[in-house]
Amino acid sequence: MTEPLIIGAMVRTLGAYPSGWRHPGAHRDPAGDAAVLRRIAELGEEAGLDYLFFGDWLATGPDLEFRDPYLLARIDPLSAVLFLAGVTSRIGLIATVNTTYADPYATARALASLDVLTGGRAGVNLVTGVEPRAAGNHGRDAHADNENRYDRAEEFVTALDRLWDSWSADAWIADADRGVLIDPDGLREAGVEGAHVRVTGPLNVARPPQGRLPIVHAGTSPRSRALAATEADLALIAAPSLADAVATRTGLRLLAAEAGRSPEAVRVIAPVLPVVGETDAEAQAIVVRLLSLVPLAEEHQRERPAFPANRSVAAFADALGVAADDPLRSAAFDAPVTAADAERLGEGGAALIERLARIARLTVDGALRGTSLTWRHLVAAHAVPGAFVVGSAASVADHFETWRDAGAADGFNVLSAFQPAQFEAFTRLAAPELRRRGLLGREGSTLRERLSVTPRVGSSRLVSSGVDA
Repeated sequence: MTEPLIIGAMVRTLGAYPSGWRHPGAHRDPAGDAAVLRRIAELGEEAGLDYLFFGDWLATGPDLEFRDPYLLARIDPLSAVLFLAGVTSRIGLIATVNTTYADPYATARALASLDVLTGGRAGVNLVTGVEPRAAGNHGRDAHADNENRYDRAEEFVTALDRLWDSWSADAWIADADRGVLIDPDGLREAGVEGAHVRVTGPLNVARPPQGRLPIVHAGTSPRSRALAATEADLALIAAPSLADAVATRTGLRLLAAEAGRSPEAVRVIAPVLPVVGETDAEAQAIVVRLLSLVPLAEEHQRERPAFPANRSVAAFADALGVAADDPLRSAAFDAPVTAADAERLGEGGAALIERLARIARLTVDGALRGTSLTWRHLVAAHAVPGAFVVGSAASVADHFETWRDAGAADGFNVLSAFQPAQFEAFTRLAAPELRRRGLLGREGSTLRERLSVTPRVGSSRLVSSGVDA
């Protein structure tokens, strides 16, 4: 029998789609995140999801308002998982740590503490960071290059492994009659002396219930893929199509095998942005609303200096190679797209129009019972692409099942366009259907057991005196 998928929620309190916070009833004030986090945790645990995942970003700026509003102001991920540790009892809690800037001892200590406090429900997503503004926030002149970041990341993993292994499983004796609390031979130093990471240890936290906590990693560079294949339990991918996901998963499994791991040891997790309704039509209407709420040029850019340059009909036409003297470049946002207009948009325009017809029933000249496609819809969908999976519970479950059966993913990170209503819809409507099909419902008292991943013994590149052993 095929085991259920790994399904977690990637938590973004202001929503995962840039206009989601504008949707009626959506959460839009990060000062009130505590209540929303509690609600998401409650819903996720009740639905039987495997974990809550918290990403991170180490800087902010006005440009993020339009590109990724959820990054403007957000709770620190370690703080978020520690907050939710006390209000949950079963669901896994995964926090992101940036190895370029974090201290390995402090990281190992915080995560081991979380694992002890939750009885083994902690996990960590290790990233190296791509935001150049983060450097200034950490007293550095510039963000490190890719090679140096991954050299440090590999040493960082080694440090975590050794620190979490500071205490042997049987080192804590606690024999009151003999007055013996520990076996000193069961306490060992980390002894990491690398080019980028130095830490002595031991760790002053009890041995984590999971031993080595599950490690998550995402990235597209060769070094990133190598780190995921050799060290990660979950590898997060961002594939634009089913075929791309199959190829990426196959490649990661081959890299794992070359590193001496079982190909099944790396579980590949894809993102999914389900827009769920009682019916397909209800879900499609939500997508139309989200597109209509995307701020566009002429309406907003004069008053906002950080406004993106790609949110106009002219910029859309440029991207598709439309002639400079074509009159459609000056079309009004709310004017309908005619069949003649569509022909001049080429293959790229045709693909986008076909997708909008499928996910939102937006059609040229309102054909086929759909709502008339406007330039607003086209510009918004092109400038702010969203990998929506739209429809009823059955339609969403079909997507999960298709990707699993094709070998594209071992699981999914569920994003919600806005909170909390869309996550509520996913857990209330889609989760029961996923469970009915055997796609949801993994067992295990710890996160590692629930993910069905076994810890690698001596998996890291052990570092001593600056030399890989």
